[in-house]
Amino acid sequence: MVEQNTQNPPDDGKLALLLSRFDEALELLDRAPEFAKPGKLGRVFDTARRVMMVAGGCAQLESRAAMLESAGIFAGSDWASPETLVPALTPQTLSSADPHTLVIEALSELRLLAVARGEFVHPVVSSEHAHHFLTQVLASNLALLFSPLSEAERETQGRLAELPRNLLQHLAASIGYQHIIDQLIGEIWRILQQRPIQVDPVKRMITQIALCQANPDIDLGNSGQGADRLVSSLFGPTHACREDPGIEIYQERLDYMDHAALQSEATGFARAMHDTGLASAYHAVLMRHLLNQAEHLLAEAMGLSATGRDCLLCYRELVLALIDKGVHPGTPQAIYGLALMLERGILFQLPVAPAMWRQLGLPLSDWSRERLTMAFGTAVPAEALLLEGVLCMLGLPLGVGQGNNPTCQSARALSMWAYNDPDYLLQMVTWAARDDEIIMHFEGQPISSQESLSGVATTLPIDLDAVSLLVVPHLDRIYAEMGRRCIGREGDPHRWVNPEFHGWWAGRGFRLNVDVPTGHLVDLDDFIRHFYAAYHPYHNGNQPLIHPQPAGIAVTDSAARFIGWHAITILRVNLDQTDEMRLYFYNPNNDSGQNWGDGVEVSTAGHGERFGEASLPFAQFLSRLYIFHYDPLEHGEPASVTREELDEVIGYIQRSWGAGRMPDAPLEPPVTT
Repeated sequence: MVEQNTQNPPDDGKLALLLSRFDEALELLDRAPEFAKPGKLGRVFDTARRVMMVAGGCAQLESRAAMLESAGIFAGSDWASPETLVPALTPQTLSSADPHTLVIEALSELRLLAVARGEFVHPVVSSEHAHHFLTQVLASNLALLFSPLSEAERETQGRLAELPRNLLQHLAASIGYQHIIDQLIGEIWRILQQRPIQVDPVKRMITQIALCQANPDIDLGNSGQGADRLVSSLFGPTHACREDPGIEIYQERLDYMDHAALQSEATGFARAMHDTGLASAYHAVLMRHLLNQAEHLLAEAMGLSATGRDCLLCYRELVLALIDKGVHPGTPQAIYGLALMLERGILFQLPVAPAMWRQLGLPLSDWSRERLTMAFGTAVPAEALLLEGVLCMLGLPLGVGQGNNPTCQSARALSMWAYNDPDYLLQMVTWAARDDEIIMHFEGQPISSQESLSGVATTLPIDLDAVSLLVVPHLDRIYAEMGRRCIGREGDPHRWVNPEFHGWWAGRGFRLNVDVPTGHLVDLDDFIRHFYAAYHPYHNGNQPLIHPQPAGIAVTDSAARFIGWHAITILRVNLDQTDEMRLYFYNPNNDSGQNWGDGVEVSTAGHGERFGEASLPFAQFLSRLYIFHYDPLEHGEPASVTREELDEVIGYIQRSWGAGRMPDAPLEPPVTT
């Protein structure tokens, strides 16, 4: 691919003058006391904007990344924690008409570029994470990178619209144009392998690829291999909609199809959907057509196996009603959720079918309707949006994500209920969506989400699926209230909170390897032995895990540095295809594929993982564990754990988050978020 550069030829004299002014403003900011720093930011932002508008300016600011950070230019803003930034949000900030928002976003990305290239060692962001982030930023902003200024951009941003293009061209030139499309395609497939419920970010990336393919001015060279299958899954999965004709024309074509043609369409859509995990709007049009014209092809269109077909036949009226109310061109993922829900056979659990009938007629409160409209718009009725969310959560219980919110406990609870107790999940949805209140009990005492104080999240989360959007704010407040009722008790509050919050199946036995007041490691040998005895088939009498169990991990980055405490769910322990014992778990943080350093790389595919699962070799997982639950009446064999097994786990701990966690070292106590 030919590198693009729309900047003017370098003007060394002008750039030197602007840099001198910028360095002076940055020094004033650095020397200012904390209370006076906000007053100095305006000059820094203004001169930085001028520098980035000149050829070579972005590179100069990149070289000052460490100084920008230490001077406090990001302090007090969302950009102060780069590890929490979301690449999918950059199209909004880079198209902002507010120059300060645009400049701080640009400076943050130049900082990450310096980290990615090894020029700046950041305390919480690794070079791999920074490189990955910037690749996603480029992928999310392909239109800005390749397209000329639009009239709308000129009107809203004026000459300021040139700045994000200068920035993105510098990022692309540094990372490599040839990698953007290929890495984007690889990233999309990696995410889709995990089958997330929220697929809008993926759909936006696929749309950008389609636009690049269709633009004759963009030469992808040898890049973009394998993109056709992704693009066609959304815009042309079958022969009758191959050229993306539009919904109205496709409906006209369906009206004139014979049985064989309809069957071919149904088979084609099912194959594309199960291949990618994405459903096309055209698929929804076909489903609604079959509902009235060829009902017997619905199972074919959903790609159902014998189990799914049996479920469809037994609960025919309910399934037809779910398609009628939930499947629309604006809610195509409902098809995939419904198909996987039928494949799970959960309608055969007696309470689930009547609970789904209740969901079909559920009246939404004004607050719930407003939340759904705010997040998803008005193109689709709020009831259909929520029904799509319910079907997806029941079909993909391990696809729940917490978004950019500290609510991993609530996301884990929703996933666990969808996985293990679907009628309880439907009850929670009913209470939240209809009554604006959830009441749970803690040690016999009721806790109301309306009466509880604030939760872990300081603001109402918005970047969630439809079910989480309504239920998580209530769960978050209840979870926080349960924690408050444990104040003063010895040890970690999750000992008491988790079984009450998640369900009776959470083991009442509890182990912790961190001293809560100090954060120091304690009783490592005992902790490791008991985990082996509770979960490892060779030490627990070959007893499989029956119910998913909540647990807490110490998350580390690719350099094995401690990042924070996090809630996950232990799902199962099995030998993989190479006879290595692996632990499979659910991680609510939107993307389970992570490098935790020291050779501990979380896998999401290729080692026997089911959709949504992450896995690690048993010892590596245990090395990042700090709390777990177990059944105290199930007696394993702690004494059978060898010294070699203990030392392997302890070695991983000492080389990562356990480094320096000895007495007299002041450390952060473990509070899972």
